[in-house]
Amino acid sequence: MVRVSPLPVQVRCDWFDGRPRAVTLADATMPVVSVAKVRRETAAYPRATGPRTIVEVVTPTARLALSFRHRERRWVIEGIDPDAGGPDGRLRWGA
Repeated sequence: MVRVSPLPVQVRCDWFDGRPRAVTLADATMPVVSVAKVRRETAAYPRATGPRTIVEVVTPTARLALSFRHRERRWVIEGIDPDAGGPDGRLRWGA
C-alpha cells in the first residue's frame, strides 16, 4: 500500500450497515468487491484532524485505503496498492 496525499472522493455506503459499496473518483465509479480491514481511530487521534475511520477496500481494479474524517464528514483516499492495477502498473479507473 502506497500512502498518497489525501484525495477527496465520493463513497456510496450501504444504508443499513454502513459498508462502502462504490467509490467515485472524477467521473469513474468502481464497485467495492470486499472490505479488507477497518480501523477506528476514535479514542486516540491527532487533534488537528480529529477522529477518523480507515477502511481498506478491494475493487476490481485497485485496493484502496479510504478514510472517513468524522469532524469534516468527508471521505478521502489515503493509500493505493500499485500492484492491483493493470499489466503496466497503472490504475484503471472505470470500465
